[in-house]
Amino acid sequence: MDSDQTDAYLRRIGAERPAAPTTRALRDLHLAHLRAVPFENLSIHLDEDIELTDDSLVAKVVGARRGGFCYELNGAFAALLTALGFEVTLLQARVYDASGRPGIPYDHLALRVRTCDGGDRLADVGFGTHSHFPLVFGERGDQSDPGGTFRITETPEGDLDVSRDGKAQYVVDQRPRVLGDFTSGAWWHRTSPRSHFTQSLVCSLLTGTGRVTLSGRTLTTTTAGERHTVELATDADVLDAYATHFGITLKQVPRVKKTVSPGGAGTS
Repeated sequence: MDSDQTDAYLRRIGAERPAAPTTRALRDLHLAHLRAVPFENLSIHLDEDIELTDDSLVAKVVGARRGGFCYELNGAFAALLTALGFEVTLLQARVYDASGRPGIPYDHLALRVRTCDGGDRLADVGFGTHSHFPLVFGERGDQSDPGGTFRITETPEGDLDVSRDGKAQYVVDQRPRVLGDFTSGAWWHRTSPRSHFTQSLVCSLLTGTGRVTLSGRTLTTTTAGERHTVELATDADVLDAYATHFGITLKQVPRVKKTVSPGGAGTS
């Protein structure tokens, strides 16, 4: 990213250019990104290509003013942080399912970020509901955050388990990766009937008072812990909600498509 692209990205998230790649600057950028760029999987249901390159991801987040899922959001954020002088390492992670089993390799992309003044942080702006601020990478005790109480625990294999409020979220492989390594994981999540991304629509954004989420036609606003849900009646209402709450302008309403399971049975 050149200086103009970096400035455009900073405007996109409403952040000032930091004087140095400090821990404080990373915290501010992390929170600003979460509050400006939604976690969304709309491209999957709009037949839009997802190309895992810095240029493509930044063009989507900044130029098209869209969001994305983990590979896109953390990939684009890594490009911004690198341009601002942070040392960024891409890490592959496997997300735990409801039964406590980890998902596929390259299931998730997280970031190890080194600042000039405070060591390494685990940054993640692409996991939906997660920590508002980067976690201290080397800390093994509880880490309090507005998003919950987090803990990083070493596994016997040398990986890192990340938990939120006592529940395991994902396990991180500490070996450095490059963006292209995540192509297979992104492809699986875009095409497999077993992926929750092919089974549902989601667009969610952290706000100053809580969170707003549009799932299909259900708009949920959480303010100070209180949830308010509205069922949107028409396509026009849905398109207006995307524009009003997420700054996303669409020509058509995305719809979950029917997929075929390995056994031949359809899912929708």
